[in-house]
Amino acid sequence: MASQKQSYGAGEAKGQAEEKAGQMMGSIGERAQEGRDKAQDTTQATRDKTSETGQAAKDKTQGATYQVKDKAAEKAEAAKQRAEEAARKARETAEHGKEKTSGVLQQTGEQMKHMAQGAADAVKSTFGLAKNDEEKVETGLSDKKAGTRTGT
Repeated sequence: MASQKQSYGAGEAKGQAEEKAGQMMGSIGERAQEGRDKAQDTTQATRDKTSETGQAAKDKTQGATYQVKDKAAEKAEAAKQRAEEAARKARETAEHGKEKTSGVLQQTGEQMKHMAQGAADAVKSTFGLAKNDEEKVETGLSDKKAGTRTGT
């Protein structure tokens, strides 16, 4: 019977060994699954961090872009205002010059008119066409026949 006892003991040992092996395999499988889960968690955390960093960089870039655009718009507006002011001053200067020139031309025209009238009166007086003696006196000419000047 020793052989049955030995067989039984061997079977029991084999069963225990298989159970122990199964437990160890289960434990190794659990650890492997935990390792895979941990690797997936780490991978996801890395992806999340990368995404957050990328988004932060994008936001920062957009903020800088808006600042540059705002500054450019401010400078353009300031330049526009300076140009408008320069144009306004140029119009005022031109208007002032026009008024001044107009006054000078008007004065010159009046002087030319008086000179022409004086010349016409002198010619009339010289040829005896003056209407009265006052015109002769104003021009400084005397009667043609007398040959003398009046008013001197």
